[in-house]
Amino acid sequence: MKVIVVGAGVVGTAAAWYLAEAGHQVTVVERREGAGLETSFANGGQISACHAEPWANPSVLPNMLKWLGREDAPLIFRWRRWDPALWAWGLRFLVNCTPWRARINTERTLRVALYSRRCLQELRAATGLEYDQRTAGILHVYRDPKEFAHACAAAAVMRRHGLDRRVQTPEQCVAIEPALAAARHCLAGGIHTPEDESGDAHKFTQRLAALASERRGVEFVTCTRVDGLEKDGDRIAAVLTDRGRLTADAYVVAMGCWSPLLLRPLGLNLPIVPAKGYSITVPIAGHAGAPQVSITDDEHKMVFSRLGDRLRVAGTAEMAGWDPTLVELRWRVILERARTLFPDGGDWSQAEPWAGLRPVTPDSVPVLGATPLKNLWLNTGHGTLGWTMSCGSGRVIADLVSGRKPEISVAGLGMERF
Repeated sequence: MKVIVVGAGVVGTAAAWYLAEAGHQVTVVERREGAGLETSFANGGQISACHAEPWANPSVLPNMLKWLGREDAPLIFRWRRWDPALWAWGLRFLVNCTPWRARINTERTLRVALYSRRCLQELRAATGLEYDQRTAGILHVYRDPKEFAHACAAAAVMRRHGLDRRVQTPEQCVAIEPALAAARHCLAGGIHTPEDESGDAHKFTQRLAALASERRGVEFVTCTRVDGLEKDGDRIAAVLTDRGRLTADAYVVAMGCWSPLLLRPLGLNLPIVPAKGYSITVPIAGHAGAPQVSITDDEHKMVFSRLGDRLRVAGTAEMAGWDPTLVELRWRVILERARTLFPDGGDWSQAEPWAGLRPVTPDSVPVLGATPLKNLWLNTGHGTLGWTMSCGSGRVIADLVSGRKPEISVAGLGMERF
């Protein structure tokens, strides 16, 4: 079967790999000049099933009130105009903030994340792929005792669903990551997820794309803008691009936060909005204070990942529509907080800032599966967990397109839940 995948980020590239492995003839269409150059380019670098707790949960509303009006807040809303789709998303988000909905959404997210982590490990073992990966787990650290207590309760829920999360004292946190020694006095505790990982999503995506081309015959059609999907009855007939029509037997949309814009003319309304995230990348050479273990600073919603001779620090979410502008104040907040936590973590004067748009659903669960159009499939809406969920999502899509039953349940993952 001939399959077109629209989008060559980490999610679309992984889908292409598994589709080709299943025996399909695969073409990937991408508007940029190569794979992994948008949201996958400089993210936080974590393979983080431990981040499966949805944004929409009972604790988020008090925090949102606390953050109102603060430019240094971890989450900022800049909704200054009437946008029915955006406000409908906000209402759905509020509905998902109940304890019951949060438990359901945690299970759904974890289901994909745990499966995906295993798929990534199997892929790495089979191909020898290298991408500055580290397998020492992820350590969440907490300063506020109330936040720590909430996190311990959420960790207990995740353990019941199969994720190994271990509560740590401040002393144990420093034993796991000695670079935290200077911050020991302000820590309330931590939670270590030893089986989670970190790595460079951009390197992974580009190297997997190269392998897909060389070993599986996947064709990457780059520098090609997708203008729409041509519908013929209950099927898609073609992808319309600035280079003409591209036809296939099946189509997979993996365009991140641009997915709803592509699908809306077909009458398919996905509640996905962009959340702009920021990162800085800092050279480590000559500095001894960078963490070896990937760290999540939950108070400031920041993550730290050592990628070879670089330290990647990422954080914040800015709901500002499809505006990719790099706001200096936002990334400098990340830099200053990182320098405070790890003073000798790298050459902070050489920090390289970046911003990317992440596709967020109101329940923090990806949109994965079939559509009312018989040959159109969705692999999008992964939010901050696109890198984490990419391999598992790609494998599920390959199974569905091939008419096979996926290894995990897809119940609650499709667009029908909206």
